[in-house]
Amino acid sequence: MNPRRTRLFGRSPGTGRSLRTRLFLFVSATLVAVCAAMALTTVFAQRSYLLGTLDQRVSDAAERSQGGLQRRTGYDTDPGFLNERGQAVGTLAARFDDEGKILAAEVVTHDGGHRTLTAAQRAALDGISTDGSLHTRTVPGLGSYRVTALGGDGVPVLTGLPMGDVQDMIGRLIAVEAVVAAIGLTAAGCVCAVVIRRQLRPLGRVAATAVEVSRSPLGHSEVTRLTRVPERDTDPGSEAGQVGAALNRMIDHVESSLAERRRGEEEMRRSEERMRRFLADASHELRTPLASIAGYAELMNRGTEWIEPTLAWRRVSAESARMTGLVEDLLLLARLDEGRPLHAAEVDLAALVTEAVWDARAAGDTHNWQLALLLDTPALVVGDEARLHQVVVNLLANARVHTPVGTTVVASVEATDASCAIRVRDDGPGIPQHLLPSVFERFTRGDASRSRGNPTEGGSGLGLAIAEAVTAAHGGRIRVESAPGRTEFTLELPRPTASGPRTRRPLRRLRRPEARPPLMPPLGDLVLPVRAVREP
Repeated sequence: MNPRRTRLFGRSPGTGRSLRTRLFLFVSATLVAVCAAMALTTVFAQRSYLLGTLDQRVSDAAERSQGGLQRRTGYDTDPGFLNERGQAVGTLAARFDDEGKILAAEVVTHDGGHRTLTAAQRAALDGISTDGSLHTRTVPGLGSYRVTALGGDGVPVLTGLPMGDVQDMIGRLIAVEAVVAAIGLTAAGCVCAVVIRRQLRPLGRVAATAVEVSRSPLGHSEVTRLTRVPERDTDPGSEAGQVGAALNRMIDHVESSLAERRRGEEEMRRSEERMRRFLADASHELRTPLASIAGYAELMNRGTEWIEPTLAWRRVSAESARMTGLVEDLLLLARLDEGRPLHAAEVDLAALVTEAVWDARAAGDTHNWQLALLLDTPALVVGDEARLHQVVVNLLANARVHTPVGTTVVASVEATDASCAIRVRDDGPGIPQHLLPSVFERFTRGDASRSRGNPTEGGSGLGLAIAEAVTAAHGGRIRVESAPGRTEFTLELPRPTASGPRTRRPLRRLRRPEARPPLMPPLGDLVLPVRAVREP
C-alpha cells in the first residue's frame, strides 16, 4: 500500500494498523466478549438450575432414608434403608453415632447392590453437620457428590447423590456453546470484514483523490483543474461523505487561490510591461525636445551664419514649452495615482463646456463645432474646475487632431437627478478597433511608432489617460464608443448629495457674445436651444 495513501486512509504513526484493520479487530473483540458473556451466563444459569434440582433430590433422598430407618429395625450399623424404593444408582448413605462419627456408609452400585465405603471414602464425609445444609464433597473413587445430613428427632443419617450427570451436562453445554460461538464469530467476522470494506470504499476514494491532488504541481501555473471527489462520495448524511464534501470545498479554495495568484502574477506582468513601456515612451518624449534644444544651441554656438538667433530662440522656447507640458502631465498623473485630493467646489458644467467649445473653435476653425445643452436642471457637480476643464479640452483636442477638415464635433451636456454627463461626438473616421481596449492607457497613439510627421499637431498620448484619471478621481467614469463615421466619448460625474461636502460660490454665467474676441462668431451660432439637438 502506498505510504501516503496509508496515512490518509487512517494509519497513524506508531499504530502499524489501518483503520479497516482496527475496526475489524474492535468489532471482533466486541463480538467475542459478548459471546463469552452470553455463554458464561448460560452456563452459570444452567448449572444453578441443575444444582438446584440435584439439591432437591438429595434433600428428598435424605428424608426418605430417615423415614425408612424409623420403620426398620436392626443394628445401628445397618444402612438397610438404601433398600427403599427410589434410590438411584450411586446414592450414598451413612449413619452417625451420638458423637457425630460415621458408623456405617454404603453406596448403591450399578447392579442394584450395596458397597461399603472404605475408610478413606468415609473420611471425605467427616465434618458434615446434621442441620440439613448441602455440601459438595469429592469421594475418592466415586467422584463429586452433593451430600446433606439430617438429624432432628429421628436417626441422624447422611445422604448424597453423584454430581457426574450435572458436570457432564455442563461440559456438553460448554462444548456446544464453544462450537456455536466459533462458527458464529467466524461468520460474523467475515460479514464484518465485507461490510467494513464496502463502507470504507468512499473514504478510500476520498483518500485517492487527496493523494492525486497532493501530487499536482500546484507551484506551477499550468495547473488548470484539480480532481474532485465524485458526487456519490459527498453525501452529507455519512461521515465519509462529509469528508469528501469538505475536501471538495478545500480543493475549490485551493483552485480559487491559484487562480487569484495567477491573475495577480499576470497583472503584475502587465503592470511591469506598462511601466517599461511608460518609461520608454516618457524617455523618448522628453528626449525629443531636449535633442531639439541641444541642436539649436549647437547651431547658435557655431555662429549666426548657421541660423538666425531669433528663429533658434523661438524653436528652443517651443520645445521647452512642449517638454514643460509633458512633465506637468506626468506630474499630474503621478499625483492622481497617489490619490491626492483635488480642489472641491461647485462647478457649472454648462459654462465649462461652452468655454471649452469656444476655445476649440478658436484653435481649429476648419471643423464644424456644435454645442447642445440638454438640461432639465442645472448641470452642477462638485469637483476641481481646472481639471474638469482640462478633461473637456483634451476630448475636444483629440477630436480636432484625429479627424479630417470639415468634421462636425458636437459637445453636449445632460443632467439628471443622479448624475451629469458630457458627451463629445464626431463623425470622423473613428478609432481603430484594436486601439479601443487601450485608448485610455498612457502614451497610446494611433501610429505604432513614436515619431510623428507633424510635431506641432500630434500629442504625447497622455490626454485621454489624464481624462480617465481625473474622472476617476471625481468618482465618475469615462467610456468611448467608436465606429466609422461616429465616435463618442461619454463623461459621467455624480451630482453632489445633500450630505456631501460642497463649497458654494456664484455660478458662472455664459459669456456674452460681445465679450468674445472679434474673430469669434456670436455665441448664438454655437449655443443651440435647449432640447434642440437630440440623438439620432
